[in-house]
Amino acid sequence: MEPFTTLSGVGAPIDIVNCDTDRIIPARFLRKQRVPGYERWLFHDMRFDAAGNERPEFVLNQAPYRNARILVAAANYGCGSSREQAVYAMHEYGILSVIAPSFGDIHYGNALQNGFLPIVLAETDCARLRGQLHAGPGAALTIDLPAQTVTGPDGALYRFDIDAAAKERLVKGLDDVGLVLQHIERIEGFEQRYLQEHPWVSV
Repeated sequence: MEPFTTLSGVGAPIDIVNCDTDRIIPARFLRKQRVPGYERWLFHDMRFDAAGNERPEFVLNQAPYRNARILVAAANYGCGSSREQAVYAMHEYGILSVIAPSFGDIHYGNALQNGFLPIVLAETDCARLRGQLHAGPGAALTIDLPAQTVTGPDGALYRFDIDAAAKERLVKGLDDVGLVLQHIERIEGFEQRYLQEHPWVSV
């Protein structure tokens, strides 16, 4: 995974409360391979009509927001299922963080496991940020993970909390395997000592 330290980019408001993972990527696309073009399935049924034409009213189909890197959502974003594809679709689109008052628990965990940063801010702060993004299409936000801050379009600073271990993995760009491999010399040293002390265990 790529290390996640700071991220600045266009923010897009998602005003839907309980935006579930089936909205983020409908179930019928879950068998699609994660290959170039995968981002097409993101919010597919909200972005496209039955004929495959863009729905102009959807925020990511509006020019200033097409290049969004950060979403500011409403409460309980990513609820409903455990599908990791919801994170893949956002990542392939170029969106690397969602700010919301709350998340579906599994989606929150999936995001952190895949180099994606979910940020919890107060509902009033999220509503304020969404209002600013509506009022100023194309406005940028900045996320500083080491400092655990979000800077809004007006320069206001918001602090957020994150589990220390999850933060370390994101900043270093490590998944669980990478985290274990950091300690491979100690693991191998333990195995050697253990087998020397308990030779009957060896096969």
